[in-house]
Amino acid sequence: MLRRRLLSGVGSVVGLAALGSPALGQGTSGAPRVLKFIPQADLAVLDPVVTTAYVTRHHGYMVWDTLYGFDADYRPQPQMVESHSVENDGKRVTMRLRDGLKFHNNEPVRARDAVASIRRWAARDPLGQVLMAVTEELSAPDDRSIRFVLKRPFPMLFEALGKPSTPVCFIMPESLASQDPNQPLRGDLIGSGPFRFVPGERVPGARVVYTRFEEYDSRDDGTPSWTAGPKRVHFDRVEWHVMPDPATASAALQNGEMDWWEQPTGDLQPALRRNRNVVMEIPDPTGLCAIARFNHLHAPFDKPGVRRALLGAVNQADFMTAVIGNDRSLWREEVGFFPPGTPMASDAGLAALTSARNMDKVRADLASAGYNGERIVLMAASDFPSLNALAQVAHDMLRRAGMNVEFVSTDWGTVVQRRASREAPERGGWSMFCTFFAGVDMFNPGVHTSLRGNGPEAWFGWPTIPRIEELRQAWFDASDLAGQQRAARQIQEVAFAEVPYLPLGQYFQATAYRRGLTGVLKGLPLFWNVQRS
Repeated sequence: MLRRRLLSGVGSVVGLAALGSPALGQGTSGAPRVLKFIPQADLAVLDPVVTTAYVTRHHGYMVWDTLYGFDADYRPQPQMVESHSVENDGKRVTMRLRDGLKFHNNEPVRARDAVASIRRWAARDPLGQVLMAVTEELSAPDDRSIRFVLKRPFPMLFEALGKPSTPVCFIMPESLASQDPNQPLRGDLIGSGPFRFVPGERVPGARVVYTRFEEYDSRDDGTPSWTAGPKRVHFDRVEWHVMPDPATASAALQNGEMDWWEQPTGDLQPALRRNRNVVMEIPDPTGLCAIARFNHLHAPFDKPGVRRALLGAVNQADFMTAVIGNDRSLWREEVGFFPPGTPMASDAGLAALTSARNMDKVRADLASAGYNGERIVLMAASDFPSLNALAQVAHDMLRRAGMNVEFVSTDWGTVVQRRASREAPERGGWSMFCTFFAGVDMFNPGVHTSLRGNGPEAWFGWPTIPRIEELRQAWFDASDLAGQQRAARQIQEVAFAEVPYLPLGQYFQATAYRRGLTGVLKGLPLFWNVQRS
């Protein structure tokens, strides 16, 4: 399903004086080879299972390894797994771990660690939940063998274990993986990946540090591609420097004091493109799909009519130009609940977004739906430029619709923590926040976290939409692509009626790095294979 041929189109906290000597000048005369990176936001949550925040996923790929990786054609490839066998008409799958795998405490990676990791991940992941529902037995017959006995074949098994969509199935020691999946990890973050996390050098809101794990056993076959293939590390140390002020980040990159800026803002990209020492690339052709997420538990967004009325207020072009600028090659409107150009996308229900905008009608529809002036707590991430831009436009939209809005601007880490609260807005909860998902994370109902309707088990906002869950199961049960597309079309029709979130458009985020770097992989920020030319 996930094939590039199916895609269309495009595919200051730290002051400059505190950054030290230029990054590209390090690594000489025996000094440690250091890569300095500006992440999209601060790393507020360290556990990649309890949050879907991408900055935590990127941290996860530094610290832990996966059984399978995804290549640039969206195909799962063995990573920690040496080989696998499929027997009994697809109902018995056995995976064998590569020999020599070690955790950061130099203990061997055993199959029972992987089994515990799969179980903890599956408790939180939409696709993992489906996998476990069809799993009769998950066991470790010996230290290198992982065995699934399935009630029926599950063709997406390897995709589930290797997908980069959050949460990712990272392999942890059993001592970590046996902890409650609904609570952040406790204790030392013992990893299985190519880098060690250095907690003693972490400065919240400013810096995160990783060092190379010398005992990491990289695959030695194939070519690095997205999260698949060899993970050869060429830096002794990777430093993440958090810079909420885009101008500071841009200056640091152009001056050579930083090596890599994950998400340069649209207004600064022209200057970066003119700098011959800076390379600009769009790493992910599936783009980023922006959304405004409702809290379905509390008024007024517990009413479907209120949520539905706001569809008429959404102008996706306003949101996209605020995030990435006026260059139409960098964004799309008329975006529904699946990314345009992908197999499950359709025009079902799109008239709700493409018809003429009429704010008078929106206000009348809100009143008819039962909106009585309840206070809307809109959370905004002040240190995350793209999300802050989305929130600013959403604030204006809600106010013009006549809603009573409290705009709560905090750092992204606080938003991530507060969105987990199920309390009413007046007791520290929330009503709405804006975020984005990579297109690959919305390709189909199996991986689409924010399109679930399973109530208390759903993603933040907790919508209860039984019909979406029924159609999602129909999608899994479909025997061919046409059947899946019919189910996906129906899901989108229901989504436009029930509105789990507001679709805000799709944009293509460039990344920027110094021309002296080579081997920067596509997909997401990955720190193996990168080296100085």
